[in-house]
Amino acid sequence: MFSRRTNWNPHPNRLSVARAARPDALDLTISNPTSASLPYPLDELSEIMARAARAPYDPQPLGLPSAREAVARELGCDADDIVITASTSEAYSFLFKLLCDPGDNVLTPTPTYPLLEHLAAMELIELRHFPLEFHRRWEIDPSRIEVDARTRAIVVVNPNNPTGSFVTPAEQQALARLGLPIISDEVFLDYPIDDRGTTFPGAFALGGLSKSAGLPHYKLGWIRVPDRAALAPLELIADNFLSVATPVQAALPEILALAPRIRAAILERVRTNVATARRVVGGAARLLPVEGGWSAVIRVPNTMTDEEFALDALERHGVAVHPGYFFDFEREGYFVVSLLTPCEVFTDGLTRLLAS
Repeated sequence: MFSRRTNWNPHPNRLSVARAARPDALDLTISNPTSASLPYPLDELSEIMARAARAPYDPQPLGLPSAREAVARELGCDADDIVITASTSEAYSFLFKLLCDPGDNVLTPTPTYPLLEHLAAMELIELRHFPLEFHRRWEIDPSRIEVDARTRAIVVVNPNNPTGSFVTPAEQQALARLGLPIISDEVFLDYPIDDRGTTFPGAFALGGLSKSAGLPHYKLGWIRVPDRAALAPLELIADNFLSVATPVQAALPEILALAPRIRAAILERVRTNVATARRVVGGAARLLPVEGGWSAVIRVPNTMTDEEFALDALERHGVAVHPGYFFDFEREGYFVVSLLTPCEVFTDGLTRLLAS
């Protein structure tokens, strides 16, 4: 059930040992926006949370009405379509419980972020993969999706992490024709590089403050439910996990009002780094198209394994990158960098890495 990137091992691997030995390395793997030297309206956030701390405890399994209404305004839907969760990970857990029994399987494309592998395993279900194919862009080929009697759902990340590819309307329609519930993780949808992608109609759509407001430590996510028949069983599931923390729910309308400012700063950083990568990456290396999100994929000649490339980047150049195998690319010759990286560090790191 586990891929090579996620197989649990109590002993540190070569790459983690090398990272620990180079604390001075330029880090091109930053995924936490609060650690990326971005401007935050900290005084305003502090005042909002101080007021919210006075909110009375009112357990609501699906979320406080004010929180559900605030998210619904953002998404342009009805508050009754929204379920508040403690994170996107918890949202996946709820939906796997709703849709699957132990031994069932869900499908998702690769490359992808390794979190899903762990979440599926903890629900005693199998995560099966179908490939994203790179032609002029990363594409979903419905003919390569294998469904069996125990397939219960398809999970897509829109835009994908790490490829940054949106699920196009044509791909959405092709997936919908398979007749399975769709879980569309849209946490990066607010971060288009050039043209904006579209939400997946008719899907369980996931979002949260971690990406939409750059506040992962506030621990609040949501599900937009496509069929209200799912609300009663989701309420039962959520009730057994207790409600999301009251202060952050009470503060949510004001946080979402501030979120566009935080997103704008993140998007400016991401777009600046994409422009840098387009300028710096060349020669034998190739920057693959980035449509949205916080990551960029760079293809390099397949002269060594991805792990060896990442080790060489650390030991010879003092630069930390993600090896492609971490995301289950089909072959060697890829590495992934974070577009959240402070711009000077990003430029210096890529230049060091690709200059020789």
